[in-house]
Amino acid sequence: MKKRMTVKVVKAPQAKGYGDAGASHTKRALKGFTAVSGAPSEDIDVNNMTMRQRGRMLYMASPIAAAAINTNRTKIVGSGLRMKCAVNNEVLGLSDDEVRRWQRNTEAEWKLWAEKRSNCDALGVNNFYELEQLAVKSWLMSGDTFVLLKRAEKTPLNPYTLRLHIVEADRVSTPFCERSAMSNQTEGKTDGGNKIYDGVEIDNSGRVLAYHVCNVYPYQATAEKRKWQRIEVEGKNTGLPNILHLMDAERPDQYRGVTYLAPVIELLLQLRRYIESSQVAALVQSYLTAWITTASDPTDFPLNEVGAGDVDGIPSDQPDSVSDSEYEYEMGPGQINHLKKGEDIVLSNPNIPTASFEAFVRSIIKMAGAAMELPFDVLIKEFNSSYSAAKGALEEAWEMIKMRRAWFINDFCQPIYEVWLAEAVAAGRIKAPGFWENPLVRAAWCGARWDGPAQTHLDPVREAKANELVVQHGWKTNEQITREYYGSNWDENAAIISQELQRLLSFAPENQTGGNYAGD
Repeated sequence: MKKRMTVKVVKAPQAKGYGDAGASHTKRALKGFTAVSGAPSEDIDVNNMTMRQRGRMLYMASPIAAAAINTNRTKIVGSGLRMKCAVNNEVLGLSDDEVRRWQRNTEAEWKLWAEKRSNCDALGVNNFYELEQLAVKSWLMSGDTFVLLKRAEKTPLNPYTLRLHIVEADRVSTPFCERSAMSNQTEGKTDGGNKIYDGVEIDNSGRVLAYHVCNVYPYQATAEKRKWQRIEVEGKNTGLPNILHLMDAERPDQYRGVTYLAPVIELLLQLRRYIESSQVAALVQSYLTAWITTASDPTDFPLNEVGAGDVDGIPSDQPDSVSDSEYEYEMGPGQINHLKKGEDIVLSNPNIPTASFEAFVRSIIKMAGAAMELPFDVLIKEFNSSYSAAKGALEEAWEMIKMRRAWFINDFCQPIYEVWLAEAVAAGRIKAPGFWENPLVRAAWCGARWDGPAQTHLDPVREAKANELVVQHGWKTNEQITREYYGSNWDENAAIISQELQRLLSFAPENQTGGNYAGD
């Protein structure tokens, strides 16, 4: 008796959700799209050396890359983000007059330190506001940058010891790892067993403990032996920062930053090559070239194969001399040359740049600008579209600038100000009761606002009327409008206006004594 065999048909699993979309392995367009992402240390750290070098090269060689970084620098900090004290009086319980006096005194002390390069810069090269500019550019170009908070001796003209030293990203590295553009060795361990990711030392919980700073750059041509200094994040006794790390993280568990130009490196490099090749082609074809056509017998000897300075085909001792050959013509302004019978002249017709050149370049710049959050109009500084379109581009860029400015203030300006203020209070130059006893009171004393460049205006009259309406309805205050749209301080403006009015009144005729008046 034969046994009957049962065959079970199993249907292929049906694609669901993203399996039928971006995660599909069956669609023709996605079959060859194999993407494997590892940990941030694998995806970022091992490639950072290459990206940093390429980002810097593009800044130095690509006008669009330089424009993007410099535009960010100019809009984020401009001539400098200026500190304005903004203490929390609800916590401190001071009178308005006491607050104003304290803030004026503190701002004067801050200017004493910040506005002189020898007072705040460890290298004595830049003042505080110039250091802001340098820090922003370094962060954008390299992906991150570091600020060492050093101490120096007081001087008769500088009662403060705090000095700032900006360290470029390359110098923070894992000790004795062979780092190069082709190497992926960035991880190491300390003698105590802590992990080091590209110069950043962390504990078992992933918290940053210290940074390892090398004395030389990876590609620096020097005979100096490489050595590293371990710098702890905070002082053990004071809790104040020893080093600041400026980085815009894009992934969790990320310890090193990525250059601002990373998404557009290939795009900008190809654009640079395209523009250079077009320039060379245009230069070659820009020379006015002419051909003499003749009806002579093609079997005749080409006697016209001579050049300037040649005599019958033999080079002359004076190559710059004018040729005596009857077959060579010199071209100049207003000159008339007579051609022989049967000869005609044909001029070259260069077609460089091509009609598609500008359209292609503009499209590439638009794509690069979108990745860098800079609209085309803002990146190129060309506002030829309508008022509404140009204003929309400026406002879109301004949202990005505000975000980056807030980040920079939190990571650079405010921490440095708090370290400086702690020294000023400790030295007795600024009185701040409760500063050392209560963290809440300390935070209240440390309150500050950082004013910088305002948003660009296309039509100041129209926008001023809009701001007036906003203030009337209570949507914003005069102080907010003054700070956001004009980059100044309303309180200071009001005080100056009051002084000006008093001076004008003092010049009124009724306030004058003596003189000859018509009524005398």
